[in-house]
Amino acid sequence: MFLIAIGGIIGLVIGGIFLLFILSFLFWAISKHNAFRRMEVKIDESASDIDVALNRRYDLLTKEYEICKGYAKQESSVLEEVSRLRSLAGKSAKADIDTLSKMNAGLDRLQNAIQVTLEQYPTLKSDQVFLHLMDSCRDVEDHLEASRRLYNSNVSIYNQEIVVFPSSLIASLSHCQKRELFRVEEGKEKDVPMAF
Repeated sequence: MFLIAIGGIIGLVIGGIFLLFILSFLFWAISKHNAFRRMEVKIDESASDIDVALNRRYDLLTKEYEICKGYAKQESSVLEEVSRLRSLAGKSAKADIDTLSKMNAGLDRLQNAIQVTLEQYPTLKSDQVFLHLMDSCRDVEDHLEASRRLYNSNVSIYNQEIVVFPSSLIASLSHCQKRELFRVEEGKEKDVPMAF
């Protein structure tokens, strides 16, 4: 009788330990699932920051362009690019990271066109409104760069978590997919040649 009571107690202890292990695993799995969802929200927020910065950049470049237009007639290709970017800006609120990258590349081309106009018309450099817009553009560029870094950092952490065991088990059960990093336009990653 005594052995049966000890066996029953041992069985209860083992069962309790097993139950504790199962509950601990479930708690870990739920918290990991929630962590993935929080990471996805952070990624979406940082993508939204890029979108906001690109729209602000677009607005400033459009204003710069209008000032430049007062000094010179622009080529029709620049006007077409402004129109195309205007349509992309309207769609960017729902855009994926590839569309945002294309919009960024277009804004880079527009900025280069404005820079060419600035070089052709030195008096434009002294226009106070234009100088203020140029300073604002630098600030927006800094914010955009920080937003890109934050986005890529969030995506990197997320992508690492979904491939590392045992988190990968929960990630696959939660249908977590790898996210794309924000990439620079082809040619921008090369060093700029400096010839004097």
